Amino acid sequence: MPPDGHADRQDDQGATGQSARSRRAEAETRNRQECYDDLRVAVSADESASAQQAATEEQEASGKWNECVTESRWMWSEYQRKWPPEDRPPADRSDDDPEITAQVEAACDRIADLERDKITPAMRTIESQDPNRHLIGFDDRLKDPDRIKEKVFSKMKEFVDFSPDDAISNVKDAIRYTLQYQESRYTQGVWADIGRMKEQGFELHQLWNAWSDEQYKGINSQWVEPDTGQRFEVQFHTCISYEAKQLTHTSYERLRTHQADKFEQMVLEAFQKKVSGEVPVPPGATDIPDYP
Repeated sequence: MPPDGHADRQDDQGATGQSARSRRAEAETRNRQECYDDLRVAVSADESASAQQAATEEQEASGKWNECVTESRWMWSEYQRKWPPEDRPPADRSDDDPEITAQVEAACDRIADLERDKITPAMRTIESQDPNRHLIGFDDRLKDPDRIKEKVFSKMKEFVDFSPDDAISNVKDAIRYTLQYQESRYTQGVWADIGRMKEQGFELHQLWNAWSDEQYKGINSQWVEPDTGQRFEVQFHTCISYEAKQLTHTSYERLRTHQADKFEQMVLEAFQKKVSGEVPVPPGATDIPDYP
């Protein structure tokens, strides 16, 4: 009688042999097309499950964000109660040069023509290439001429050797667009649209990835229309990051003036951090590199 261990090994070998014979008995009976069809169904089911999970996660994030919006609007109303906008003195425009003002107004007309005839048609073409995202805030694609004048005069005071043309060319968002994506498609969508912008002949001048920033979430990029050298801005947002930008825009504008005292500045920065801290970061978004 063999030792117990030897008997166990024989039993194992017998079981293994039976298993092998069983596998050989289960030979593939499908033809190649049937295998492909079954594989396609399985992959489709996996993709559907992934899409459903992504949709569930975005729905949960949306619910949390709605709570944040309610609280943030209350915070902003409290801020305005303490620092009423109507109490601020109007901007002093008494020393604006009429000749420079006329030059800026003529430049604004040229910019509007370029936007209408060349840049916007190209952006609409890019938008049509992917139905999963779209241009948002399209009616605000041209900066208000008064804001352009304000920026031009500010730059000419800051840099005394700036000509009006230098100052106008320094207004990087005289024309601006925003592309809005689903969170689950954000990163791949941004990469694809950067490629499409280049295919339209636009030159990437600068890209700032702010998904790791405390007071703003999103990606801002600056592009150049090569025939005229005109710069324009394209922002890449999710639905929530765009809403966060809208919620904090007035706060950003107030900080930009450098007119707030230290306490008001601290309140504004805390407000922006609060709002931006609630914005979900899309998978892979922080890996998109700055340029240059």
